Amino acid sequence: MTITPNHTKDRLKAGTLSIGFAVRKLRGVDLAKIAKACDYDWLFIDMEHGSMDLDDVAQLCVAALDTGITPLVRVPGHEHYHAARVLDNGAMGIIIPHVDTAEEAARAVNHCLFPPAGHRSLGGPLPQLGFAALDIAAHVETSNANTLVIVMLETPAAIENVESIAATPGVDVLHIGCNDLAAEMGIPGEFGHDRIEQAIAATLTAAAKHGKTVGIGGVNDTALTTKYVDMGVRFVTGGADYSFLTSAATARGKFLRGLEADMESATS
Repeated sequence: MTITPNHTKDRLKAGTLSIGFAVRKLRGVDLAKIAKACDYDWLFIDMEHGSMDLDDVAQLCVAALDTGITPLVRVPGHEHYHAARVLDNGAMGIIIPHVDTAEEAARAVNHCLFPPAGHRSLGGPLPQLGFAALDIAAHVETSNANTLVIVMLETPAAIENVESIAATPGVDVLHIGCNDLAAEMGIPGEFGHDRIEQAIAATLTAAAKHGKTVGIGGVNDTALTTKYVDMGVRFVTGGADYSFLTSAATARGKFLRGLEADMESATS
């Protein structure tokens, strides 16, 4: 029997920086091995903005299990089946978007964890447990211990309620969606703005009080990322498949076009 440990959850418990590779456009199951080869810790499989269907997501999750990279899925909404279906098919954590209140955070926990910690329905053997037919008590205990619940704070209301959200039992990570938060604040793209820094600081304070981890997404500037990690952020979305592809391809294309320009200069 092979039970896949949640390496990302272990890193967060140890206070170690954990970085994610977002998957939105690409589909191949080899993405998990690519992300691992590039020294990422988890996949951020995006069902909120990506066009992937459940089967695509399940294939990516199962492929990731044996690589040592943790498959996490951002679900498109707050209904119980959004979480249950991907957890039943290989995900080791759920990222819930647009959580503004403690009530919404508690609802997310209920959808992700089996009783008594939550109200997730039992659906049979899981790929995360090697499809072993464990007795129900062991199935519940092992699954809950290896499942991450990540709530996204993306509005000023969420930051105002961060203390009660952080206090919600079962929540592991308070993940600040800086792109949406800045837009909601009327400062789109200004990820270094004092109000964003203050939001991160407030979230870190609440998280420390309640034993939670703070994450950020949407910040690509290296100086800002360094600043926020130095403040205490430990769960960082490193970038997305399409941005990695376009940035590397653009840099290489620029170099090769430069060679072309040099050739033209030499023959003129």
